[in-house]
Amino acid sequence: MKTDIHPTYFADAKITCACGNIIRTGAVKKDMTVEICSACHPFYTGKEKLVDTAGRVEKFKARVAKAKKAAPKKKAGKTRK
Repeated sequence: MKTDIHPTYFADAKITCACGNIIRTGAVKKDMTVEICSACHPFYTGKEKLVDTAGRVEKFKARVAKAKKAAPKKKAGKTRK
């Protein structure tokens, strides 16, 4: 490793989340602040909510139902003589 070109590594860096969770880890910054972490992220907590503001799910279901109603198109094949 060359000297004087690498950032200082802090083995006891502290990451503070907006929810109050504190994580101790190694990093090149001594203190960091994050808005969301694994303790408060909906995916990890199991409190995930799906927000459908534009009615996308209903639009998709309507398209699928319409496609099922439509008769399948027959392929125009070559005729042999």
